[in-house]
Amino acid sequence: MTVSINDEAGGPALAAAAAKTAAKTAGKAAALRALHVPGRPLVLPNVWDAASARAVEAAGFPAIATGSAAIAPVLGYDDGEQAPPEEMLAAVARISRAVSLPVTADVERGYRLEPAELVRRLAAAGASGCNLEDSDPATGASIDADEQAGLLRAVRAAAEDAGTDLVINARVDVFMNGTGSDEERLAEAVRRGRLYLEAGADCVYPIFASEAGIIRELTGRIDGPVNILFRPGTPSLAELAELGVARVSYGHGLHRAVSAYADRMFAAIRDGESPYPPATP
Repeated sequence: MTVSINDEAGGPALAAAAAKTAAKTAGKAAALRALHVPGRPLVLPNVWDAASARAVEAAGFPAIATGSAAIAPVLGYDDGEQAPPEEMLAAVARISRAVSLPVTADVERGYRLEPAELVRRLAAAGASGCNLEDSDPATGASIDADEQAGLLRAVRAAAEDAGTDLVINARVDVFMNGTGSDEERLAEAVRRGRLYLEAGADCVYPIFASEAGIIRELTGRIDGPVNILFRPGTPSLAELAELGVARVSYGHGLHRAVSAYADRMFAAIRDGESPYPPATP
């Protein structure tokens, strides 16, 4: 991997900022990790800015999760590591400053940053955790499982070397872009999940796994917390708890719904209509 910034100019400042926030985030990381309980899932409505993060906190959720596919368009970019890491992590920092809760950041596959640099930037942004995916952002192709395990192992080692606690959520993309039968993709997801946990991940995220039978197999065969993406057709939160899920994410679905609602309001204004629903007596 290569670092996309001038390490001589940015490294010392980032290291100082990371050291300053390390003590603050250590307790939050431990609290975030403890919330991953199979059968009593941590529910994370993914946010895209400080205002949405504050709304999630006010609603009573115990942690904040960002979504790259939601933040990227807010910043003016497409998803898939099109947003520069400086801008994405600056957005994470604004969110962290706006709330008192642990923040876990979706950093795609790490923006081609060296593991130590990624860890420093996450710490400086006040993040207590991160998502790392196992597909190539440019092509969508699956990354070799051993290569991905190597990345996770390097990030975990870099966090330990820096004295930074970090909750790593390892995304498994075989249900999104894998090939083969349902049984073959399930077997590959289990294999990758076990490998990633051995490499130092705290949780495994088989994104797009949505059938109850598949989810039950995943939670039963992967010896560690499993994160499920909630989307139309997914079992209810109560059912996911019964299936042994430890974490539930909403991805960019909420931002997409909010954006669609805003589009309808803008269209109403354009057409000379009120964007607001009729007042009730």
